[in-house]
Amino acid sequence: MQAFLKGATIQTSRPQKDKVTAGPSGEKKAKAVPWVEKYRPKCVDEVAFQDEVVTVLKKSLEGADLPNLLFYGPPGTGKTSTILAAARELYGPELYRQRVLELNASDERGIQVIREKVKNFAQLTVAGTHPNGKPCPPFKIIILDEADSMTAPAQAALRRTMEKESRSTRFCLICNYISRIIEPLTSRCSKFRFKPLASQIQEERLLEICDKEKLKYTKASIAALVQLSEGDLRKAITFLQSAARLNADKEITDQAIIEIAGVIPSKMIDKLLQICFRGTFEKLEVAVRNMVNEGYAATQILSQLHDCILEKDITDEQKSAIFEKMAVVGKCLADGADEYLQMLSLCSVIMQQAGQS
Repeated sequence: MQAFLKGATIQTSRPQKDKVTAGPSGEKKAKAVPWVEKYRPKCVDEVAFQDEVVTVLKKSLEGADLPNLLFYGPPGTGKTSTILAAARELYGPELYRQRVLELNASDERGIQVIREKVKNFAQLTVAGTHPNGKPCPPFKIIILDEADSMTAPAQAALRRTMEKESRSTRFCLICNYISRIIEPLTSRCSKFRFKPLASQIQEERLLEICDKEKLKYTKASIAALVQLSEGDLRKAITFLQSAARLNADKEITDQAIIEIAGVIPSKMIDKLLQICFRGTFEKLEVAVRNMVNEGYAATQILSQLHDCILEKDITDEQKSAIFEKMAVVGKCLADGADEYLQMLSLCSVIMQQAGQS
C-alpha cells in the first residue's frame, strides 16, 4: 500500500516539474498552423462559391434538422470544410467533440470498423439541450471523408447502420467520385455536387490571405496560383504558403510558384514536341532521359503534353491515336511502371503520328 501511495506521489510531482521548466513568463507560444487550417471557413456563410449547398444547409440549421448528406466533387472545393462548419454551428465548441465522429482516408474503413466504431458511436443517444440549457439538435453526426475508398462490404454494412440509427445519428459521406458509392447509400442521402472554384473567387481568397499575412506579391504570381490549382483552393493556399516560406521577405513571383508546383517549363515541353515532330529517335531518347533525370514527374509531363497536343494542328484521327496511348501510359504509371520507358513509348507514338502529317 505504501509503495502504491509512493508511486502516486511521484506521478503527481511530474506536472509541477514540467510547469517550472515551461519558462519564466508562463506564456504559451503560438502554434504554427498551416494556412489551409488557419483560413478554413468557421461558419457556413464563409464557404465560397457553393451557393446551393450553403442555402440548403442554412435552412436545415435554422430548423435544427439535417438529412443524411453526400458531398461529391473535385478535391479542394470545400466539402469537408462545409460539414465541419455546419457541425460547429449546430453544437458549439462545448459539444462538438462529443457529437461529431470524423473518419478519413488515414483510418481503416473496412467492415470491422463500420461494425464496431461507427455502430457503437451511432447507438449512443444524446440530449436535446446544451449544458447551459439552450436547445440543441438531438442527433450526432458521423463524417466519412473519402467514402469512395471504402470497400463494398463496408458500404453495405453502413447502409444497415444508417437505417437502424436514423433517429439518433446523421451521416455525411464525402467523396470525389459518386460512381464508387453503392446505390443503396446514395438513395438514402441528399446529394450535393461541389464545383471547382471560379478563378475570381480563388483570386479574392488568395489576395485576402496575402493582405492578412502581409506578403509581397505580383499579379502574375496570383494568376499563376489560380491557373495551376485548377479550381482547387486548398492546393493554391498550400503553394502560396510554400512560396512565402521560400522567399521570406522577398516578393513572390510567378517563377517561384511554377518551381514549387513542379510544373515543367513550357520551353522544355515545346522542345520535346519539336523533336517528336521533326527530330530523330536518338535525339528523342536523349531528351526524354534528360527530362526524367531532371526529376520532373512523368504524370506532369503527360498532363502538359496532353494540353499541347490538343492545340496542335494535326488531324482528329492522329490526336485520338495519341490520346489513346496517353490513357494506356497513364494507367501504367499508376501501376508503378518505369517512367522513362513509358514516356519514350508515348513520344514514339507522337513521332509516328507526326510522320503521317
